[in-house]
Amino acid sequence: MEELMELMNGQLFGVWFLIGAALVFWMQAGFAMVEAGFTRAKNTGNILMKNLMDFCIGTCVFIPLGFGLLLGQDIGGVIGMPSLAIFTDYQNFDWSNFVFNLVFCATTATIVSGAMAERTRFISYCVYSAVISALIYPIEAHWIWGGGWLANLGFHDFAGSCAIHMVGGISALIGAAFLGPRIGKFTKNKDGKITRVNAFPGHNLPIGALGVFILWLGWYGFNGAACTSLDQLASVFVTTTIAPAVATVVTMIFTWVKYGKPDISMSLNASLAGLVAITAPCDVTDAFGAIVIGAVSGLLVVFGVWFLDEKMRVDDPVGAVAVHMMNGIWGTIAVGLFATTSAPGNDSVAGLFYGGGVKQLGIQLLGFVAVAAWTAVTITIAFLVIKAIFGLRVTEEEEITGLDATEHGLASAYSGFSIMDVSNTMIVDANENTDLGTRDYAEASASQRDAAVKVVKEAPLEHEFDSGIHKVSIICKLTKFDTLKRALNDLGVTGMTMTQVMGCGIQKGSGERYRGVEMDATLLPKIKVEVIVSKIPVDRVIEAAKKVLYTGHIGDGKIFVYNVSRVVKVRTGEENYDALQDVE
Repeated sequence: MEELMELMNGQLFGVWFLIGAALVFWMQAGFAMVEAGFTRAKNTGNILMKNLMDFCIGTCVFIPLGFGLLLGQDIGGVIGMPSLAIFTDYQNFDWSNFVFNLVFCATTATIVSGAMAERTRFISYCVYSAVISALIYPIEAHWIWGGGWLANLGFHDFAGSCAIHMVGGISALIGAAFLGPRIGKFTKNKDGKITRVNAFPGHNLPIGALGVFILWLGWYGFNGAACTSLDQLASVFVTTTIAPAVATVVTMIFTWVKYGKPDISMSLNASLAGLVAITAPCDVTDAFGAIVIGAVSGLLVVFGVWFLDEKMRVDDPVGAVAVHMMNGIWGTIAVGLFATTSAPGNDSVAGLFYGGGVKQLGIQLLGFVAVAAWTAVTITIAFLVIKAIFGLRVTEEEEITGLDATEHGLASAYSGFSIMDVSNTMIVDANENTDLGTRDYAEASASQRDAAVKVVKEAPLEHEFDSGIHKVSIICKLTKFDTLKRALNDLGVTGMTMTQVMGCGIQKGSGERYRGVEMDATLLPKIKVEVIVSKIPVDRVIEAAKKVLYTGHIGDGKIFVYNVSRVVKVRTGEENYDALQDVE
């Protein structure tokens, strides 16, 4: 009877092991939703595609190489022996461990996506995602879980604070640093010194919040799937619930006090930070330890976001580095502080605060340093090679237009719902009928300049006296806005209004495709920039705008000039008076 119960228990936890793997796979949806919601609408399709390909490309490289390096026969405590047993001996293959470790591998790769969002070439992303899944993650994970040298020392990382989250976070930090910030993230003065950090609010916070809830649900499988008893599983569920809840409350209170309002997106990040931090010690800590770990992670994520923006000047759109790297490190170290033998199933790992001395803490610190060094060196080499072969970053125009259009030919991920989003992402094709013969403004003749950027000045009225105040309306492509804004700022124009518009012209809209079928676009996406000038000569504004907008094609832009205020002599009966008339 006892043997039967053991058999049933083993079968039961074998099933739970695979259910846990399915929950971890479902976390890919959560990562996709968080990243998409925290970034801009024009890149949503690109982000969804990257999160899909993380898992699919990861599977393709994990089959022949990654799985063997992770769980193959140990070679000197450093790597596993690659094997093709999945093809040559499928009957005896370890199917469960393959699936389980595959979904964890894909998680490591997808962490990087968020920090490098909105400006990375898709081909480059696919390549480094493959490198992480095939080499970087499997080798260091072998040290921890595959019988490698860290496992033999007693290093403890139950579900991956170090092996997965810290590795993904370090890769994200280095990748974001290689790429540089998104256009407009940092404002610089004339000396090139950064004077301001600009916020890019996510376009869909409900989707981002949904992603966090999906991830939290999946984390019960992430942390609990490897449990081997009901008591251990229940304890892991408790710590996996307490830490993120405390972290979120701490972040809410801290941002409320610091900024005057509780920050929603930062609180969502804090939930994930608490989950990351508890991942390594979830099976060896108790409720008090989970509370402290969560509280620290709630403060750490706020500090991390601030530190990257204000000190490191690294642009991380979704807070991936603060959530995964910093809290992955914290969770790894926390094992050496809060591990207790009172946790179910733990009779050997004890932390500093629970009478275990500094031994386990020293082992945890050694593991952190070794895995961090391995990751930093290998991912840096990978990025350098990819940058040399493919290039890492899209062009300025592609970034401004949006990666949905430029990388995937998708007009909008929200087609039919947001015309503004379409105007952000559509592209205008130049052709021989619009070419004026030269793209250099300095070489172009006056007639060529006028044909490319037509200027329409309002005709003066009878008895009109020009007050010297003019409104200048400039119609141009969205991709020219930042350059135009800088040119006008250089002239001394400090205030302007920008609206997105659609219009018909000589050029034909780009032929975007959906499921291989070309979509006709008869309206062209444009922006209208309006400025009021008085002390600055209006001709200087016109010339600066024409120079910026000119590309050598008819339809580069159009400029309208109005007299905003006019003094008109009005005669009524015997009396004369001056009337101020606004003609907008």
